[in-house]
Amino acid sequence: MKVADIITARTPDWQALERDIAQFRSTPSRRLEPDHVAAFARRYRAACSDLALAAGMRFPDGTVDYLEQLVADAHTQLYRTESFSVLAWLRGLLVDVPQRTLADPCTWITASVFVVLFMGGMAASRLRPEFATDVVGDAALANVEAMYADRPGSGGFTTGRATMAGFYVFNNAGIGLQCFAGGILLGIGSLVVLAFNGLFLGTVFGHMLGSPVADHFGEFVTAHAPFELTAIVLSAAAGLRLGWSLVDTHGWDRWESLRRTGPAALGTAGLATTLFVLAAFVEGFISPAGIGHAPKIAVACLCSLLLSGYFLAAVRSRGGGRHAG
Repeated sequence: MKVADIITARTPDWQALERDIAQFRSTPSRRLEPDHVAAFARRYRAACSDLALAAGMRFPDGTVDYLEQLVADAHTQLYRTESFSVLAWLRGLLVDVPQRTLADPCTWITASVFVVLFMGGMAASRLRPEFATDVVGDAALANVEAMYADRPGSGGFTTGRATMAGFYVFNNAGIGLQCFAGGILLGIGSLVVLAFNGLFLGTVFGHMLGSPVADHFGEFVTAHAPFELTAIVLSAAAGLRLGWSLVDTHGWDRWESLRRTGPAALGTAGLATTLFVLAAFVEGFISPAGIGHAPKIAVACLCSLLLSGYFLAAVRSRGGGRHAG
């Protein structure tokens, strides 16, 4: 086959590779379609073979130079590393993470488990007081009642708020870490920790709402509950997602499946950590304040609206993107 005929036959693929390089330069790696990347890799390998053939068959110097530059540019794009981008980071936090979290069945499984056990524990302890004793224990219930013997804004509630905020950060982080780390046991550990927390918290809530200090307890827990309870659910969802990737590997080996699932699970875990920190600051500075119950209800409503807006904005963004596509 003549050199001119080879060049004519291969030129369309070289031009396609040029277009791929231009697109890759302007598109973050995480937004590239897998099929497109695979096609790009095939064209890159073919161009490398063409360059070797060009050297062996003594292609015109201009063609050899063109192929050398084409292969070099393709190599740069295929093995590129991206620098940190604030805009990309914000998009990941505000769009990609909530979209993936809502689309993940693990989120809805953990939310359902937590809500059912929380509400069930609360109802059981209200209808049958001895249920709370069986689940929590008399000593623990007495300690909880003693904690809320004073109305927020008086007694021990008025001192050490910064210290308590720090304590709540570490305490909440510990709960989240248990929910997340339990995922390594094929996700079962995350569900067990979540189930325990849901039943325990629901039982305590039910008991305290029927106790003599119900008003004090309700006033204290109202403000930070939306952030804290949502964070528990998301931590378990992240752990369950990791654990499930070891069961349903989509044809990859388990290590590769875990590696591919890790970024999405860590994004959800990071969101849960952020909510835990926010809950801790609300719990440390607003919940114990002597400002009355109504303002704390308003804070809880505001937190709920922020959470709803955060996820709904991501849903609208996903819908808009599909329509534009």
